[in-house]
Amino acid sequence: MKASPFRAGEDQIKPRVLIVPQMGVQEETCILGIPCVTLRENTERPETVGSNLLVGTDPVRILEGVRSMMKKEQNWKNPFGDGKASKRIVDVLLHDPSHP
Repeated sequence: MKASPFRAGEDQIKPRVLIVPQMGVQEETCILGIPCVTLRENTERPETVGSNLLVGTDPVRILEGVRSMMKKEQNWKNPFGDGKASKRIVDVLLHDPSHP
């Protein structure tokens, strides 16, 4: 079985920065605390800006963006929540007296 690049384990190395040509993994990198450099001028996921830097396709901007994100502290807030929504839903369903 091939290991996923987004499953952090002791046998895998966490990248210092991820360079992506299109949308699709910005959310995951944000959640996992991996700085992301996107080779686009715009994003449909503005909530990732901070962990995700849009640099376009200019080689100089790409290099500057990678250097900048490698220095950036990985202390951004996860805008997608804390990952505990399903537990909270189950707790409400099991313990809410108004729910049959």
